[in-house]
Parts: sequence; structure tokens; C-alpha cells
Amino acid sequence: MNQSLVITAIGADRPGIVNELTEVLLNIGLNIEDSRMSVLGGEFAVMLLVTGNHSSIDAINQQKDSLSTSLNLNVLIKPTTSRNVNDRFGRYKITVEGMDNPGIVHKLARYLSQHSINIVNMQTDSGHAPHTGTPMFTVNMLVDIPVELIIEQVENDFAAVCDELSMDVEFKAAL
Repeated sequence: MNQSLVITAIGADRPGIVNELTEVLLNIGLNIEDSRMSVLGGEFAVMLLVTGNHSSIDAINQQKDSLSTSLNLNVLIKPTTSRNVNDRFGRYKITVEGMDNPGIVHKLARYLSQHSINIVNMQTDSGHAPHTGTPMFTVNMLVDIPVELIIEQVENDFAAVCDELSMDVEFKAAL
């Protein structure tokens, strides 16, 4: 029976990290089920959901320290279980865009949390408007909204939060 692990790693960015890390995982017999990778500042960060048999899981746990040293990454390995699939929610993509200001992510997350809306995935980006140089901020989220909530009400209330932040918002049902 396969077991699941979440592996996170962070370290100075350089070409070849993904190749080296995935080669180790393949050679041990672990399969990557899901992943997120990004360069943040000068650091490379990766989160992987991997599965494997008992001997593969033991092997990666035993090789964690040598893997950290050889790849020059801080590695964390944590056992996990399969996600509890629940059809009592609707999945939505939310995009929020506007002028950057402190607290955007917190204020959006606070609203979602207060309404038991789970953030499944979130990505933020900052930059400058092409002609004016105005600092801009974008949030892309995938969320699970409980079916007992009225989606139109959630959209309107969330739009009001975004209005207070001078941000535009777009809701779309995820397929």
C-alpha cells in the first residue's frame, strides 16, 4: 500500500535544482503526485506531494540529511493522508487586482476564514503599472465555498471587501 509524504525544500536558487531533486525521488521510487515550485527573491522553494511504498518512504526519511547537504536545501518531510474529498462545497477561482497596499492578503483571508471558505491554492504577484509605475498587486486563488452559502451573497460581500481595498475582483466557477 502506498503512503504519502509532503516534502518542502528551500534554498538559494540555481539552475538544475528540480532535475537533481526529482532524480533522487525517482531513484528512490517515489512518485510526484502534486507540486508547487517558485523562485521568491533569490530563494527557490518547492512543495511536493509524493507517494511510494514503505521502503521508498523509509529511504527518503533516511536520506533527508544527505539530500539537504548535497542539494544545499533545507528539507522538511512530513507524512500526510489523502485529502478528504467533500462534495459539500463549490470550487471557485478568484482573481483580485489593484494598487498594492499593506494588508491585502490578510484582509482577503480574514473574510474567507470568517465564512469557512477554504483557500486551496493562492498565488500573489506584485509589479508596477506600465505607464505610471504605480505599485500593483494581483491575487489568484482557488477556494472551496460551502454549498450552504449563497454564492451571490459571497461574491457581493467579498467585492465589498475588495472595494474597501480599491481592488477589482472576478469570481469564476472552477471546472
